[in-house]
Amino acid sequence: MPLVKSWVSSANSADHPFPLNNLPYGVFSTESTEPRCGVAIGDMIFDVTAAEVDGLIALSDEPLFDLPFWNPLMEEGPAVWAALRDRLIALLAEGSDAQHKIEGLLIPQDEAEMHMPFAVSEYTDFYAGRHHAQNVGTMFRGAENALPPNWLHIPIGYNGRASSVVVSGTDIRRPWGQLKSPDQDLPAFLPCRRFDIELEMGAIVGTPSDGPISVQQADDNIFGYVLLNDWSARDIQAWEYQPLGPFQAKATATSISPWIVTKAALEPFRCDTPDREFALLDHLKDCGPMLYDIDLAVTMAPEGKDATTIARTNYREMYYSAAQQLAHHSTSGCPMNTGDLLGSGTISGPTKPERGSLLELSWGGKEPLTLDTGETRSFIEDGDTLTLTGAAKGDGYSIGFGDCTGTVLPALSDPYAR
Repeated sequence: MPLVKSWVSSANSADHPFPLNNLPYGVFSTESTEPRCGVAIGDMIFDVTAAEVDGLIALSDEPLFDLPFWNPLMEEGPAVWAALRDRLIALLAEGSDAQHKIEGLLIPQDEAEMHMPFAVSEYTDFYAGRHHAQNVGTMFRGAENALPPNWLHIPIGYNGRASSVVVSGTDIRRPWGQLKSPDQDLPAFLPCRRFDIELEMGAIVGTPSDGPISVQQADDNIFGYVLLNDWSARDIQAWEYQPLGPFQAKATATSISPWIVTKAALEPFRCDTPDREFALLDHLKDCGPMLYDIDLAVTMAPEGKDATTIARTNYREMYYSAAQQLAHHSTSGCPMNTGDLLGSGTISGPTKPERGSLLELSWGGKEPLTLDTGETRSFIEDGDTLTLTGAAKGDGYSIGFGDCTGTVLPALSDPYAR
């Protein structure tokens, strides 16, 4: 599919992340408006809340955009999602007879503050990237036992904290936790010393379910995708994770990009999951191309200094798709709700520059990275800003998500002082 041109001229650049082909959904505010629903088009935001009030968008007998999150639309299901996209294209496409009505509802993005685009119901993080799992397993268990016996048969995951999911631009406070080094007899309560990122994609459940669903049904139920950084305290995790897996090491924060890119915008970029050593059981088998060709990158910027790109990879490197993860999540009969967020797991490629975490990039701290500034890093230092970016490249256009960024603040001097 080639670029679809808009009368918003900035949307027609081949390198702009928000062409008419994209139309991602976010929540924004300005000095004169409270948070409200908006759609990115070029370097502008189309005020969808105001458009609904003005009668330019009418999809339901009840308002869908009177709250500062997209969950009411998500609950309506795929037919209404498609109807909104068709209406937005009609309003914003080159030659639209509604241009004179819409121009007053466009707000420059650089004058807006972005907020969480949806209310997170539950959050589940998976461990479904083959290269990441192989790297981490090799570090801790050796190459022969890198993958747990179940890894090639099911997408492994854990239930995280919906309350700690934050929008891009939110500062991240270095956590305290219980740490224990191999040479210590007893643990100590200290600030994290090995703070890390995880480059992930987040899938957002739109249509709820109650009971097991197939991979195809799961794919139909997914509303859209965001970039996701699951901040990780590696030293806290090393002490606490056995036998039940991550807990406080993953509870500090999970950052997401401010724009939800819909599944419809990503359809041209579908690609296959990789070849497998073992055939998956029937309830997890692919029902067509289930991944997406999305270029991803991570930059690190020390306080007051330029950023260095420390990793580049692609979402197609995943072993399990979001639809397979969602289908597996439902096998026990677990209800899935509108606004559930599924983290893909760290996305790494087969070579060192494609590794999606500092744990892998520095090989557990043994091989520090040298930044363009000349400084070295094994893990994140206070004042460092980490930014995730992603884009699917089409024929004369690019589908972007907006940056997913966070700056790490020093740990509290006394976490219990009030």
